[in-house]
Amino acid sequence: MIVRRFWHGRIEAAWQRRSVVWLMGVRRAGKTVLAQSLPDADYLDCELPLTRARLSDPESFLRASRGRTVVLDEIHRLPNPAELLKIAADHYRDVRILATGSSTLGASTHFRDTLAGRKTEVWLTPMTLADLDDFGAPDLRHRFLHGGLPPFFLANPVPEHDFQEWMDAFWARDILELFRLERRRAFQQLVELLLVQSGGIFEATRFARACEISRTTVANYVAVLEATFVVHLVRPYAAGGAAEIVSAPKAYGFDTGFLCHQRGWTSLRPDDMGLLWEHVVLNELHAHIGREPIRYWRSKHGAEVDFVLAGRSKPPVAIECKWSADQFEPHGLEAFRTRYPAGPSLVVTADTAPGQSYTKRFGNGLAVTFTSLRDLATH
Repeated sequence: MIVRRFWHGRIEAAWQRRSVVWLMGVRRAGKTVLAQSLPDADYLDCELPLTRARLSDPESFLRASRGRTVVLDEIHRLPNPAELLKIAADHYRDVRILATGSSTLGASTHFRDTLAGRKTEVWLTPMTLADLDDFGAPDLRHRFLHGGLPPFFLANPVPEHDFQEWMDAFWARDILELFRLERRRAFQQLVELLLVQSGGIFEATRFARACEISRTTVANYVAVLEATFVVHLVRPYAAGGAAEIVSAPKAYGFDTGFLCHQRGWTSLRPDDMGLLWEHVVLNELHAHIGREPIRYWRSKHGAEVDFVLAGRSKPPVAIECKWSADQFEPHGLEAFRTRYPAGPSLVVTADTAPGQSYTKRFGNGLAVTFTSLRDLATH
């Protein structure tokens, strides 16, 4: 069994904050295998009737588990999963629990409200650079084309039919269970269009016309996709300046393999690398900072910065993604720093060696640090 060390560390850190940890992410991201790989943990599969019977009396189960680490996999199969986790968080804090289940459970209002302040969330993203090391295959081109879901990544050749099977299962086992959507064709058509146009500006009216549904329905569907981690909306960063884009988000699909599949890419050209690299950088940011907001910046004159991280009371970190350092043009960062002069300006490139970050200055004195993706978290 492959030990995903980065994620073991994230789960251990989460347990330092609270005894109940919710491991979330899209289906087939590897939640079950990761949970089974935790050392000295009692693994329980809640899909099994015997397990559900054992957990029917939460207090008795938790009393017997004092001082233990317990994995409750597929916890959404229990009649009332939130009740068990609430009792554990409030009265049995010496029981460390890792719960996994359908992403739709985590998206439900009842689940979120009941466990507010009682659980720590760990978002298992598609495979990171650290995962590539653990899988013994640090080939970015392979990661781009196959994607970051472990079964797809390990398949050879690219498992084209599995992408549609995943979409069918997502609809049948996730969407129908919680959201009760009825128009499958329109929903899946929207997902396919979002993947084809991943990384572009999201305009609901344009998608509504293509899918033959209302603008409101598009907005509702995208909210579902965002709640289930299939689409990520990156909203604009702006302090209200008249020359800035302030409302139109960019929509990113969750995985490069699905993007390539929907675009019909069975091999990669040099021109494809930049877009896929941008998606992998976003994935790495999600893995490290979870649900903290990631923004982009664009002026109405066309100047743009790929990603902006803006913590409370901290100057914004501006991030540009370039497959090669020689592709970088400073215009976007210069325009951004004219408005927001404080904060680091980074260019993440595939050809900057780990541990070899360097800084260059451009026309107006702008200092830009070129860094590898492995070193991005250190800046």
